[in-house]
Amino acid sequence: MRIADVLRNKGSAVATVTPQTTVAELLAGLAEHNIGAMVVVDSGGVVGIASERDVVRKLHRFGAELLNRPVSDIMTALVATCGPADQVDDLSELMTEKRVRHIPVLEDGRLTGIVSIGDVVKTRMEELHAEREQLHDYITQG
Repeated sequence: MRIADVLRNKGSAVATVTPQTTVAELLAGLAEHNIGAMVVVDSGGVVGIASERDVVRKLHRFGAELLNRPVSDIMTALVATCGPADQVDDLSELMTEKRVRHIPVLEDGRLTGIVSIGDVVKTRMEELHAEREQLHDYITQG
């Protein structure tokens, strides 16, 4: 299955913030959308990704002051990305290798979606279910 198929099922909406957004605003957005990460964009496109994990890792260093700092202070700037034509299995390997849970989808340099580890797992579960049904039908028919 391709990433485009995943986005067709889940939608292509992506929650974004700018590098100047405060960490407090980031956290409010994560809670509002019930998500674990937001893509950081500026006029040039994707410049990073900020996740709950990024916040936690910096919290011990900055304490409560972290909430007033810009997202650019905590974001991961080196972002793994994929394209709509990429295979979900390849993305799963990339997520495991890079130890990331969210991957922005870019098409011609433009942000067109985001895929989470949960999306990958759900897709794989659906594929396994369909395979099981096909095998069951094959066995019971003959």
